[in-house]
Amino acid sequence: MTTPTPGSSPSTAPAPADAGSRVVPLVDLHGRSAWSILPPLILGFFMIMVDTTIVNIAVPTLQTELDASLVAVGWVNSAYLLSYAVLLLLAGRLGDRYGPKPVFVVGLLVFTLASAWCGFSGSIEMLIAARVVQGVGAALMTPQTMAMITRVFPPRQRGAAMGLWGATAGVATIAGPLLGGVFVESWGWEWIFFVNVPVGVVALWFALTRLPRLATNKRSFDVLGVVLSVVGLFAVVFGLQEGETYDWGTITGPITVWGVIGAGLLVLVGFVLWQRHLGDGALLPLKLFRSRNFSLANVAGMSVSFAMIGIFFPLTIFLQSILGLSPLHAALVNLPGSLVSGIVAPLAGRLSDKVPAKWVVATGFGVLAVAIGWLAAVVGPGVSVVTIVLPMALFGIGTGCVFSPLANLATSGLDHRTAGAGAGAFNTTRQVGGVIGSAAIVATLTARLAVTLPAAARDAAASLPEQFRQQFVDGFANAGSLQGGGAGGSFDLPPGVPDDVARQVTDAATAAFHQGFATAVGQTLAVTAAVLVVGFVCAIAMAPKHVEH
Repeated sequence: MTTPTPGSSPSTAPAPADAGSRVVPLVDLHGRSAWSILPPLILGFFMIMVDTTIVNIAVPTLQTELDASLVAVGWVNSAYLLSYAVLLLLAGRLGDRYGPKPVFVVGLLVFTLASAWCGFSGSIEMLIAARVVQGVGAALMTPQTMAMITRVFPPRQRGAAMGLWGATAGVATIAGPLLGGVFVESWGWEWIFFVNVPVGVVALWFALTRLPRLATNKRSFDVLGVVLSVVGLFAVVFGLQEGETYDWGTITGPITVWGVIGAGLLVLVGFVLWQRHLGDGALLPLKLFRSRNFSLANVAGMSVSFAMIGIFFPLTIFLQSILGLSPLHAALVNLPGSLVSGIVAPLAGRLSDKVPAKWVVATGFGVLAVAIGWLAAVVGPGVSVVTIVLPMALFGIGTGCVFSPLANLATSGLDHRTAGAGAGAFNTTRQVGGVIGSAAIVATLTARLAVTLPAAARDAAASLPEQFRQQFVDGFANAGSLQGGGAGGSFDLPPGVPDDVARQVTDAATAAFHQGFATAVGQTLAVTAAVLVVGFVCAIAMAPKHVEH
């Protein structure tokens, strides 16, 4: 049974139509346009997405100022992504039960206070704990942004609204490293978190004054489903996210990375069986996946999240280690793509109101695959920055075409009983896709480095005096590590070697490292392009229907 939240108008009663053909919201906003609800949703979602990438640029600074190891600093980002990913399903259902507005407001308040806690942290342990709480706030907010748009905007405007939502996701993800570089180099690492506080206060005011209270679904809460989903997702996400840290082997005692992942998968199988048993009262109603478009949109969402990780991780290392750019200059390479994405996304959203959204999404995936394929082809030691910027701008066009229409396809047709659960499921699969992408790209890059660096060393050794060639090649035999130094192989020249020969060997080592690393990055990017083809196929296979409420 559907029960309106006390003190509010039922969400199923649209506002009276004004004179003319003005499109009215699906709920009573007391004369306001549906667009009036977007400021708090966009501000909150922007902070969430920025904080998924902004910390990466501050890693060296955090190591120095908090006297922390690289593994410990890695957990600053991992802790946030982990708590964020595993709670999205629960957060979506909380929105169905208690209403999107109160859950969004609570999440925004938690996120803002946790951001201040992050900035005031005096140790790496405190910062990690604060990031866990920040992830909880992010998880509470995210499904509500999509659910609110789905339930308030009429079909004729929903694509354009999702376009702004998609622009927020695309711009924020790409702009995170750029903003991080500016804050770290100008005011200190603390400001990558402090900046959320004033933005959060403004968003909170907008949320309290602009967001409507919507009807809620008062069915019993699936406590066992919550436990199974959180435990299962935690184990799988933890294993994938931290597998490289433990060399995909033993974590402690008899516990291995693959054991944790396997246990998590078994728990998730139990979760699915339990959801099937509960039917409509489940945390994740499986009937959602009877919709071909919803199921395919979830797979496509994993694909695009994989790509976002797949392009930025190897490219950022390449720009700084091979081309020698500073963190800020490396981040600026992404600026044109970010701007283009922000322009294209609203246009793509409006276009998806006029033509079947699947064609807009398919076009976006095709453009993304071409952009990354182009980037994989041109990456090399002597490549100019302009040559990198051009495919990155094309990448921005692709993300602008994919994010909002894909979200619209995933949520169209959901009513107030399932909008939160559907949004939670879509965002969960999207986040898991990013985690899988992170693990897969690190593993691929490491594996390719183990092959390309020794091969480049053999080519470079041909220019050296014969007595140094084998030693030179042997120095690169175990160089395929992302933790390795910047020059490549490790070997000592015998005493008495002339200075000109020593310089020749050093130059050959640098050239071999740059060539081998660039080749490995290009091959890793090719894997990302292949994953995007999966998203393209999913889009083509969707039903060519205009989205409806």
